[in-house]
Amino acid sequence: MTIPKDARINLSPEDIPKRWYNLASDIPDLKPPLNPGTGQPAKPEDFEAIFCKEIIRQEGTTERYVDIPEEVRDNLIYLNRPAPLQRAYRLEKYLKTPAKIYFKREDMSPLGSHKGNTALAQAYYNAEAGVHTLTTETGAGQWGTALAMVSNLYDLDTTVFMVRGSFEAKPLRKTIINTYGAKIYSSPSEYTEFGRKILKEHPETSGSLGIAISEACEMAAKDEHICYSLGSVLNHVMLHQTVIGQETMQQMEIGEIEPDYVVACTGGGSNFAGMTFPMLGQKIHGKKFKDTQFVAVEPKAAPSLTEGEFKYDFGDTAGFTPLLMMYTLGSNFIPSAIHAGGLRYHGMSPLVSAAYDTGMISARSYDQTQTFEAGLLMARTEGIIPAPESCHALKGAIDLALDAKAKNEEKTIVFCLSGHGLLDLYGYEQYMDGTLQSSDIHS
Repeated sequence: MTIPKDARINLSPEDIPKRWYNLASDIPDLKPPLNPGTGQPAKPEDFEAIFCKEIIRQEGTTERYVDIPEEVRDNLIYLNRPAPLQRAYRLEKYLKTPAKIYFKREDMSPLGSHKGNTALAQAYYNAEAGVHTLTTETGAGQWGTALAMVSNLYDLDTTVFMVRGSFEAKPLRKTIINTYGAKIYSSPSEYTEFGRKILKEHPETSGSLGIAISEACEMAAKDEHICYSLGSVLNHVMLHQTVIGQETMQQMEIGEIEPDYVVACTGGGSNFAGMTFPMLGQKIHGKKFKDTQFVAVEPKAAPSLTEGEFKYDFGDTAGFTPLLMMYTLGSNFIPSAIHAGGLRYHGMSPLVSAAYDTGMISARSYDQTQTFEAGLLMARTEGIIPAPESCHALKGAIDLALDAKAKNEEKTIVFCLSGHGLLDLYGYEQYMDGTLQSSDIHS
């Protein structure tokens, strides 16, 4: 049997990108974050209470490329970078579609997701700045896991505030994060003033990423040796994730793959940005991807792009962050408690929002019953159990493949499998036994 050359396309460690790509350099009139007190563009010192200086510099830079430190690049190897690009032959066969479906395998990291790409960079820069402790939020737990693990490489302590809904639904995430040596608290918690306030007002709340961000920011702001580390939304996080798309472009060139669609899930935006921004940059400059459509897929429980408003809003619930120009459902919005906790955020990355507002990308949303159906199909055809977040991108890819089938068109679809679902089996169990609740209800 001859294995097709596009069955699985691997790169060597030497092919790990040497620079991150910054979409901010290619979006004109990008609206800056604002100081909520003055209403004026935020200055670097407005971020100093929670971020180290190099992270602040990267957040505001409009340089097209930023060099990746050699130490960070070397450590990306241990996250199994470069990640393979694989063709879903058996899924295609099951769907009886003329479309070709490829997926970027971020699930093969020892962390189980793409989150380590920025965790490494942020831990490195904070250690260089003399920080001894990092605080952060996490939704489903992938980001908290990533930061907890890489903190060991730089002798950092880490405290994680995990959204209560996911904390209770995914108890083994606590075990993993503790195994890596970090502290983890259910959010809202008794460990911060804001957490106690929310618990008093809403004792039964399932929490939200906005609340967890507020708790982590509050803890960081009270100690000059503690900094906050963010897993999504802000520009520097989008920057660090672009290793995904740069690798994918190399692999598509090797496999002679010209995508009609590139699809990724979106919550705060880091996975989507990492996969698509380098390609969008090529498209903007007329080099490649002229006819490629970029599709962001979000949950109906938190449809910031498809139902939100493009305006200035806080990135957290308490109002610790500057005001960000983004698609938002409102910083006080608490989504339904869905299994895709990593997508359960009230807003969207300002850069992803700007790309959507200018028509560079499109968006669609799905209910969690639809996405788990797609995940089950992936498991039974390709043998891979995707994370609930990744199931959104998968569902988007499947629908595009079925549309190609209906039109008898030979389309090429590339999506990002952002993580595995081996810690999300309770959600799959609920889907299979018929007890999974619809997420198409905002609470």
